[in-house]
Amino acid sequence: MKNSTCWFVFAAVVATAFPLSLAHAVETGKPAPDFTLTDIQGKTHTLSHYKGRTVVLEWVNSGCPVVKRHYQSKNMQGTQQAAAAHGAVWLQINTSQPGGQGNLSDAEAAAWQRQQGTTVTAYLQDRNEQVGRLYGAKATPHLYVINPDGVLVYQGAIDDSPSAKAADTHKAKNYVKAALVALKEGRPIEKGTTQAYGCGIKYSRSDA
Repeated sequence: MKNSTCWFVFAAVVATAFPLSLAHAVETGKPAPDFTLTDIQGKTHTLSHYKGRTVVLEWVNSGCPVVKRHYQSKNMQGTQQAAAAHGAVWLQINTSQPGGQGNLSDAEAAAWQRQQGTTVTAYLQDRNEQVGRLYGAKATPHLYVINPDGVLVYQGAIDDSPSAKAADTHKAKNYVKAALVALKEGRPIEKGTTQAYGCGIKYSRSDA
């Protein structure tokens, strides 16, 4: 990709591209950190209020070419629909800062959702970067699956295909769908942690 604001996030890149505190994501198999954010409709959402239901967190940046690929191919919408069929809560989180790629007003975010045909519970604005830092979100898209007991059971990429080719998207193994099926069937999740790929989240400070 030629877009200078987007790169694939691999292990070698993470060590140099992100501050040390962000290199340590929350631990899979441990309770997911609680948080409260306001959505684009002005409603407050607290993660712990959804205990008893599966929750998916999706870090989103509408300007990111990788995010665009997953929406243009309908891969992300299909994953959202699969989550809804399992009764899961889906929270989109935008940590893009003013002037940065993908930073949208509430009205712009609502219009983008309508255009994409999303199936989500809420679009949350993480304007102070608190939740992105809390979860160690590094890229868009970066996804997290939390089980009904409030335990983080998956974090990382949506699938195993960081290829820029849209055609490869439909051949990929979808980690999020696999985690949802395993939860429903009461089976262990085969991969609880994978490396997120996409556009790096630009945090405003490196001292947190």
